[in-house]
Amino acid sequence: MADEELHETTATDGNVDNNADGNAKPAHDDEDYGVSMDKVEAVLNATVDKSAMTPQVKRMIQRQAESTKRVEETIKGTKANPRWFVPLFCTLMVIGLIWAVVYYLTNKYPIPGIGAWNLAIAFAIIMVGFLMTMGWR
Repeated sequence: MADEELHETTATDGNVDNNADGNAKPAHDDEDYGVSMDKVEAVLNATVDKSAMTPQVKRMIQRQAESTKRVEETIKGTKANPRWFVPLFCTLMVIGLIWAVVYYLTNKYPIPGIGAWNLAIAFAIIMVGFLMTMGWR
C-alpha cells in the first residue's frame, strides 16, 4: 500500500521521469543546470590563487606538474625510425620466404649450382629482416 502512495506522489510530483523500462529517474538529469559550457571551460582553465590552497592541494598540483614534465621529457627523448624502415624489413622477410619457396619447388633456382646454400641465403635474408624488427620504434 505504501508503494502505491509513493508511486502516486512521484508521478504527480513532476520531479521524476520514467525510463523506458519503468524505473524512475530524476528529471534534472536531462537539463544543463543553467550553466553554459563556456562558463564551465572558463572555470576549468582558470588559474588558482596559490595563497588560498591547502598544503595537500599544493603538493598534488606540484606532483602533477612533475609528472607532466617527466612525460614530456620522455616523449622528446623518443626517436622514431625513418619512413623506409618498416617497408624494408617487411620486404626482406618476404624476399627470404620467396627465396626458400622457390628453392623447395625447383631444387635448383634461384642460384643454380650452389644447392642447399640457397636455403642458407634465404634464412639469412629472413633473419636480417627479423633483426630489424627489434630496432623498430
